[in-house]
Amino acid sequence: MNTDSRYVLCLMGPTASGKTHLAIQLAQQLPCDIISVDSAMVYRDMDIGTAKPTAEELAIAPHQLISMIDPALPYSAGQFCIDADAAIRASFAKQRIPLLVGGTMLYFRALQKGLSALPSADAAIREQILQDAKQWGWTALHQRLQIIDPIAAKRIHANDPQRIGRALEIYALTGLSHTEFCQQSAATPAPYSFVNIGLMVSDREELSARIEKRFKQMLSAGLIAEVAQLKSRPDLNIHMPAMRAVGYQQVWDYLADQQTKAQMCERAIIATRQLAKRQMTWLRHWPAIHEVDAQSDHLIETVLKIIVD
Repeated sequence: MNTDSRYVLCLMGPTASGKTHLAIQLAQQLPCDIISVDSAMVYRDMDIGTAKPTAEELAIAPHQLISMIDPALPYSAGQFCIDADAAIRASFAKQRIPLLVGGTMLYFRALQKGLSALPSADAAIREQILQDAKQWGWTALHQRLQIIDPIAAKRIHANDPQRIGRALEIYALTGLSHTEFCQQSAATPAPYSFVNIGLMVSDREELSARIEKRFKQMLSAGLIAEVAQLKSRPDLNIHMPAMRAVGYQQVWDYLADQQTKAQMCERAIIATRQLAKRQMTWLRHWPAIHEVDAQSDHLIETVLKIIVD
């Protein structure tokens, strides 16, 4: 592939499928700049539970868009598009190949298809929603959202106050549900082409085994201490997006004496398997994707052939 062609490589796959290892192999053979597409790796002080590349791996192949912001701060698909676009353009300017790697499929879709321009936040409306939540509870507000926007309510968990509040705010600002607003607003796709490569794992039992093994390795590496350090901060709570990341939520509950260590381990593994299943569903429906077998003995050769051809 000609590096002047303004193609962006996108390496997608479920958690524990070997994306990081493959990306580093590619960076060793091609002039690639690795750009992370991961909604949890973006946070600082969340290294073990997000399976960030090690210091040794980063020395070989630096990754952009990891450890960028504090866990107390929000990070959105819209902000990712801004950050990724800047990194991609910088890579093109150096006559190199942007290599986007990760499993946050919403971010990939936002970058490739574009995001609708949502209205800016309104402090007064947001405060009223918070007051309603204090009086009636977020469950009641989620039920309100089910009436206004049943599609969004099905997607947004009843224990996700940030997204419930934002959906209700958009309705108050525009008179349209979040779903209706996005359907009526024109989205602007990125001004470059993508080569999408999907790491597929056909053997579900193998993927499940990988997930279980990796989580237990995270525990051995100090995941509980990592979460305990985050939990000790007065500006963090379990409802923040960073702390809702798979693994962190379950360990947080364990530290809050809401479950045993065995229960925590089981629930974290189950939640990670469910995440992998959702990621695989995204991949199966992704248009114009080159599917490759993550378990192939000739994986790197197969991917290089796709890129070169």
